[in-house]
Amino acid sequence: MGTLVTAELARECARYAAMGWMRGTSGNLSVVLQRDPLRLAVTVSGVDKGEITAEDSVVIDVDGNAVDSPKIPSAEAALHARIAKVAEAGAVVHVHALASVVAAEHWPDGVVLKDLEMLKGFGRYDHEEVVIPVVKNSQDMLELGDAFEKGFDPKVPALLVARHGVYVWGDDLMQARHRLECLEWLLRFKVETRDIFTGRHS
Repeated sequence: MGTLVTAELARECARYAAMGWMRGTSGNLSVVLQRDPLRLAVTVSGVDKGEITAEDSVVIDVDGNAVDSPKIPSAEAALHARIAKVAEAGAVVHVHALASVVAAEHWPDGVVLKDLEMLKGFGRYDHEEVVIPVVKNSQDMLELGDAFEKGFDPKVPALLVARHGVYVWGDDLMQARHRLECLEWLLRFKVETRDIFTGRHS
């Protein structure tokens, strides 16, 4: 696991912590290191994401288990690996941005986004109808992974976990960051205008 990768994970965590999206020790990030066999670098469990360092990452396998290390990966490491495998993502970002949790509460069957310019930043055209899938929360990563895979759409690089947070992925951490920041804006708009455009946003 290269120091450039772990330093990048730490830098991105600090960024999200400063934005209030990784409060306390919540949230986790990962980067794919190799495909066959699948290996990811993922942030470890129980570390304040605003103070995380390049030492606070661990290599995991396709099942989310640490590889040749006593470090404890995030409890959600297995879901990161599942997303990386199914979506062929190069990086996965999981944060607890409030807009994503509130949106999932209002639209538990999926959040519909349409006719918003910021969709371009999410990798879609503004006139397209994009549905962000929502799955029920679970402490069982196999159950969450199955729910993710069942509703997976290759054109939608995001997953909302009800009363928990959001997962967004991309080819690398930078693309995942851009998609996440744009999606958070889109979800915040959706939530804050739901009473104004009840017919269009139901």
